[in-house]
Amino acid sequence: MENMVVFRGDVVLPDRILMNSFVASKNGRIIYVGAENMFLSVDVIEGKFVSPGYVDIHVHGGANADYMDGNRNAVLESNRCHARHGTTTVFPTTTTGTSEELDAMISACEDAQKVWQTSDGARIAGVHFYGPYFAEDKVGVHSVDGRRDPVQEEYEYFLRKNIVRIATCAAELPGALDFYRFAQRAGCFIACGHSNAHWGELELGFAEGIRHVDHFWCAMSSVSSLRGRFGTPMRAGMEQFVLHNEEMSTEIIADGFHLSVELLQFAYDMIGHHRLCLVTDANRALDCPPGEYRFGPIETGTIVISDGETVRDPKGGLASSMHGMDHMVKTMASATNAPLHSVIKMASLTPAQLVGTASNYGSLEVGKVADVILLSETLEVEDVFLGGEKFSVRRGSCG
Repeated sequence: MENMVVFRGDVVLPDRILMNSFVASKNGRIIYVGAENMFLSVDVIEGKFVSPGYVDIHVHGGANADYMDGNRNAVLESNRCHARHGTTTVFPTTTTGTSEELDAMISACEDAQKVWQTSDGARIAGVHFYGPYFAEDKVGVHSVDGRRDPVQEEYEYFLRKNIVRIATCAAELPGALDFYRFAQRAGCFIACGHSNAHWGELELGFAEGIRHVDHFWCAMSSVSSLRGRFGTPMRAGMEQFVLHNEEMSTEIIADGFHLSVELLQFAYDMIGHHRLCLVTDANRALDCPPGEYRFGPIETGTIVISDGETVRDPKGGLASSMHGMDHMVKTMASATNAPLHSVIKMASLTPAQLVGTASNYGSLEVGKVADVILLSETLEVEDVFLGGEKFSVRRGSCG
């Protein structure tokens, strides 16, 4: 039986907003976007804004679950949590850890992906192989014990898995170029993150496939950090390389705590919505009360502390975020002069384009999967539809 759904509201497109218009889907795919209702026999679902579902390419968990817990229940708890915040496509992201912990995480994501249904929340479009290949001085809140230089046998095993679509490695590490070469052959979108690399190391990595830098200004090289590594003359790092190279993209955590208003505006002005993504980098403290949590695997992850707004390590350093993509969109919209359609593009189509899933996800276009979210005037998520089917946004319990 055909499943017809019609939405009406101000429709958010990648380049503009169609006021008081319609989006129609049939059997899970969008069949119409326009100003007239062509389907008068179908009940209309109304919202202030009709938006594409968000796409998060850097996310660790939520609802007291971390993908690195390595079991299907943790994956589903996190996916449902993020769907309630408007994310309909997710790329679960590894932390540092043992090979066994990484294998369990990826296997759990594979299991969840194979039997996905609407009630499971955000669908998994791929895994972001993020840890463990970080620079020693840029590990951040990740477990230091789980950090290592690239191990060829290990990364070849993981990057051969079809579900792994994004691959991160610090560019200055021994073996990084071999990692990039293999990741490129495996068809991964390649990033440099948790790195103190200088311009020359990034150039070498770029030649082997790097096209992205993880969470801009966070755990990345700067002129001052490179002075500590090399002395003088001072050197250019990841910030300068991204700003200078139009083929490089990056991402920001727009939670209002990692980056100031002027940095959010600067990122939008200098990088642009075509190569800047919003990500949550959210951990298990999302939608949970203040308290102590584990970042990474539940048994071995780093102890972090939530105050209800931020998550920090015991020394006070920021540790990932505890907010969903709806919060990132609202913060970016209020903190900058970016038009709403550009803000939402950074949370939907831009990441989908970068990782190669834009043929199905990221925008309201005929032929794409009908992942639709209805937003209020203040950009609160009111309803979520995955493939044209309604997902309950009722907030669940934390763990």
